[in-house]
Amino acid sequence: MELEKNNFIIHPIPVLEDNIIWIWVKGNQAVVVDPAVSKPVICWLKQQELNLHSVLQTHHHEDHIGGTQELLKIWKSASVIASKEDIKRIPFQTKSVLDNENLTLLGEKIKVLKVPGHTKHHFSFFISRPKDEGVTPILFCGDTLFGAGCGRLFEGSPQEMFDSINRINQLPENTKIYCAHEYTQSNLEWAHSIFPRDSAINERLKKVINLRSKGLLTLPSTISEERKTNLFLRAKNSLEFSKLRLHKDNWKT
Repeated sequence: MELEKNNFIIHPIPVLEDNIIWIWVKGNQAVVVDPAVSKPVICWLKQQELNLHSVLQTHHHEDHIGGTQELLKIWKSASVIASKEDIKRIPFQTKSVLDNENLTLLGEKIKVLKVPGHTKHHFSFFISRPKDEGVTPILFCGDTLFGAGCGRLFEGSPQEMFDSINRINQLPENTKIYCAHEYTQSNLEWAHSIFPRDSAINERLKKVINLRSKGLLTLPSTISEERKTNLFLRAKNSLEFSKLRLHKDNWKT
């Protein structure tokens, strides 16, 4: 559990094979990001005596929305924030938003970023933080960007995903990246197989292997770290990105 100033906490709940449900807490209120399942979220919120304020949905896949409706049965006043363009696939949303829309949740300013590629209407949620308070900005990016990787292209083109991850790359370099899957080690092993002498990749891979050997998460990452070690973010154009994505899709450890 990560504690910042003003009682701002982001707590991870690893579920399923490699999903991470992020719970953002401020005071006695909580925002849950992409609840794949409900039971561990319900247990943790009740143990901490927290009220579910909102749910953020980055996209419609079952391993991101599967627990939401059960949560709403307990916390009936909680809002579900999701893409207005994806209302047919996320029909239980209560606050429908569009690209570049600005929100305020738990006193924090959030900007909605549409980042298609993995799915047609995939969103990320960017929490910009006041620089003078000594806290860092935060991005809940779902399956668009991973530690040293990016999402598969289920509904979008290489150009769309290239543009999406480069939109994320325009955020401040100290932005903390809270992605929805723990894929960092596999992604770095793939990157190492292509660039075995890359010192930044090798150093990060060693750290990640050590963390995973202790059962610890490798996330959150940062924009700065991804710029150094994420081959997709290092791609110079959509053609290079497309070749990397195809290579990764067919790569096995």
